[in-house]
Amino acid sequence: MPKTSARLLALLSLLQTRRDWSGEDLAARLDVSTRTVRRDVDRLRDLGYPITAFKGPDGGYRLDAGSQLPPLLFDDDQAVALAVALQTAAATGAGIQDAAERALNTVRQVMPARLHHRIDMLRVTAVTPSDARPAQADSRVLMAISTAIHAREELRFHYAPAFRSAQDQDQDQDQDQGAADRRRVQPHHLITWRGRWYLLAWDADRADWRTFRVDRISPGSPTGPRFTPREVPGGDVASFVTGRFRGSGGPADWPCRGEVILDLPAADVSPYIHDGAVEEVGLNRCRLVLGSWSWNGLAAAVGRFDADIEVVGPAELKAAFAHLARRYAAAAPAPVDDGSTIGH
Repeated sequence: MPKTSARLLALLSLLQTRRDWSGEDLAARLDVSTRTVRRDVDRLRDLGYPITAFKGPDGGYRLDAGSQLPPLLFDDDQAVALAVALQTAAATGAGIQDAAERALNTVRQVMPARLHHRIDMLRVTAVTPSDARPAQADSRVLMAISTAIHAREELRFHYAPAFRSAQDQDQDQDQDQGAADRRRVQPHHLITWRGRWYLLAWDADRADWRTFRVDRISPGSPTGPRFTPREVPGGDVASFVTGRFRGSGGPADWPCRGEVILDLPAADVSPYIHDGAVEEVGLNRCRLVLGSWSWNGLAAAVGRFDADIEVVGPAELKAAFAHLARRYAAAAPAPVDDGSTIGH
C-alpha cells in the first residue's frame, strides 16, 4: 500500500477513537509535520469525511457526523464485535433482522482474510426464552421515540389495548381498558425486558412513572414542548425498571401478594415460581406465597398448576378466584342434553 494511503487510514483511525485531536498530537502519532496533517485532512474531506477544524491554542480536528455515510474503518476487535452484534440482532425484536443480515454480508466481504476465519468460527444463534414471547417493535417507532428522548421533547401517542395473559399482566404495568388511549409523556429511556421493548416515561396526565410496550405505541406528530428530565427514582434505570416489573416498591414488594396451599409436592412447584416462596407442608402438599401486579393475575398464575387449591388469604385473592371462575364458566360451551335425564 502506498505510504500516503496507509497514513490516511492511520489518520482516519485516530480521528474515530476520540472526539477532538490537536494538530500537534496527530502529527506526533503519525510521525509527520502538522503541515502534512493538514494536507491529509483535506484529502479525507475530498473522500467525503466531514472533518472540521476548531480553534484553540494548538488548533485541532474533529470527525463529525455528515449527511452521507462515508467508508468506515474498524480495527480487528471492532470488526469481530460488529459481526457478533449483527448475528444477534434478531433477538432484539427491533424489526431489523433482514437489514442486519445484509449488513453482516457487506462487512464480511470487506474484511481482511485474517478475520474471515475468526468470524466463520464464531457462529452465534440468539435464542429467546420460551416464556419471553417477544413482540417485534417497528424500527421507525423506535427511532421516533429515540429522537424525542434525545431532544427532550414530550411524546404524544396512541396506546393500543391488547389481550394480556397472566404473564403480560405481570410485565405490562399499564392496564387501562377500552380503546386506544391518547398519552402525553416525557420519554426517558428505551429498555428491553424479556424479549420486548418498553418505553420508560413520566406520564404527564397521571403524574407518575410508567412503562409502555413499544409494539402498542403509535407516535403522533408533532412532538410536544421541551422538558427538563426528571431523575429516575433511585438514580439507576436498570434497578428501577426491574423493581417496577417485579413489584412497585422493589423485588420483594408486589402490589398483590397471596398465600395458597397446593396439592402438589414443593419440588414440582419450585422451578416455576421465580420470585415466590414455597415450602413443604405435608405429603404431596406445599404452601406457596406469590406476588403479581393484580389479584386476577395472581389467581391465574396459581391456577396454572394442575392441582387443587386452598386459598389461605387474603380475601382479595379469594374474590379473584371467584371472578375468574365466573369468567371461565361463561367462556365454556353449554353442556349438551343427550336426553338421558328425561323421565327422571
